[in-house]
Amino acid sequence: MGKIVRTISADASVVATAFDAKDVVSEIERIHKPSAVVTAALGRLSIAASLIGMGLKNKDDTVTVRMNGNGPCGTLIAVADSLGNVKSYVGNPIVEIPLNNLGKLDVKGAVGTEGTLTVIKDLGLREPYTGQIPIMSGEIAEDIAAYFAISEQIPTVCGLGVLVNPDLTVAAAGGYLIQLLPFADEKVIDIIENNIKSLPSVTEMLSSGVTVEEMALKVLDGLTPNVLDDFSAEYKCDCSKERVERALISIGRDDLREMAAENDNTEVCCHFCDKKYSFSSEELIALSNR
Repeated sequence: MGKIVRTISADASVVATAFDAKDVVSEIERIHKPSAVVTAALGRLSIAASLIGMGLKNKDDTVTVRMNGNGPCGTLIAVADSLGNVKSYVGNPIVEIPLNNLGKLDVKGAVGTEGTLTVIKDLGLREPYTGQIPIMSGEIAEDIAAYFAISEQIPTVCGLGVLVNPDLTVAAAGGYLIQLLPFADEKVIDIIENNIKSLPSVTEMLSSGVTVEEMALKVLDGLTPNVLDDFSAEYKCDCSKERVERALISIGRDDLREMAAENDNTEVCCHFCDKKYSFSSEELIALSNR
């Protein structure tokens, strides 16, 4: 289980959410078996989705964050609920590229610097809310901050990090999201900017023993922050045979019958958790008649 902590400034003008997501990103590595740079990229996007999900109001609300870049990893998708639970998928999990000029995993090179970042919020309304911006950096944290500034007009600071061991296991992973309300004073903005400049990276803090609560308080240092609440979050896929059946029905009667004629059994794999569902030709025929 990962842990999420929310803090708020004394004047209630700034909220910061921090996430220790090592266990979540470790599960991503276990399920998708990506190369190191893809673990870092998909881990960052999943952490961001969880942090955004914590801002949703209703328990059944969800947010989908999708990056369609021109990099070799292809499309990255992360879906989170209002408790920060998340599931994710990447088009190409194996990408081998050199380290960047800082000697670190080149997430930007894997994601690409051209394309789009799309955020879809399903709030239980007739149509989901969708916002989209061009990819700004490909490093993901900067793109998330830009999305909020451009699409939702919310001044936002985002920090994300995933540290991968040589054996591809996850050494540390986490992030924070700081958002200012419209009445935030200019002095508050200056304090936060100075805090961010002086803070080590997310993975440096977590690796050195800084707790997620301490991280959430550090980013609001000087604003007399208090802890609002904390949650446990996990990598959680909500797939089921019933959901897969609905997806199969959506492809159409003729295609289902063709699939039934080609194989006695058809296996469908969930992209998010790798769980496999088997359907006999008789079951596919029955679905085609619905």
